[in-house]
Amino acid sequence: MKTTKTWLIALSFIIVSTTHVFGQQTKGDIFSGSAKITWLGIDFTQTRFIGTASAKVFGIGKRENNGEVTADEFRDQYTLGWNRLFIDEQKKYDVAEMVHHSAVDYAIDVAKSSNSKGKFDKLYSDNPGDFKLLDEAKIAAVVKGYDFLGHDGIGVIFFVGGMNKGMDKAGVWVTFVDMKTKTVLITKYYEGKPGGFGLKNYWAKAFLNVMKDVKSDYNGWK
Repeated sequence: MKTTKTWLIALSFIIVSTTHVFGQQTKGDIFSGSAKITWLGIDFTQTRFIGTASAKVFGIGKRENNGEVTADEFRDQYTLGWNRLFIDEQKKYDVAEMVHHSAVDYAIDVAKSSNSKGKFDKLYSDNPGDFKLLDEAKIAAVVKGYDFLGHDGIGVIFFVGGMNKGMDKAGVWVTFVDMKTKTVLITKYYEGKPGGFGLKNYWAKAFLNVMKDVKSDYNGWK
């Protein structure tokens, strides 16, 4: 009996050790304080903008087409601009502080690559019910097909599900993934209130408010 128990303990140790050798991450690793976490950026490929994004409404001056931002402009200009904020203004958009770590790595090319390949042909919708089409199962499916550009370890990414000027909020899925196995470790839904002058700044405030809420809730995720 003693030999059997010893063998089982040894087997358990081998299994645990093998898991870490092959780089598989767990939910517990996120909160260990020592695991490397990489910020991957904001993915807008699943976004539904309720109504239209009107540059005129946000005070950007005169434009053709009643000031509406086209889907191509949204993809090629605004998604890049929002992601760049996390590099250019790291002290303000402090991912490390959000996840209670002393530092994080950055690989926003992961989200930028995904956004650049997005069709955005269904970006705009007049149906308020389209604000929250994403859920945990859809996020998991998206992650399974994701290109992490050779990165591994734990990644954190924002998937923006909905943006609604009339409701003054953006719906964001804050998602931690094991990049090697393309597995969702945790994903939680938040709604951030936007604000400010100009289309970019207006929605950037929503993402900043989501970060503040995540920082406050973080220990409760364990």
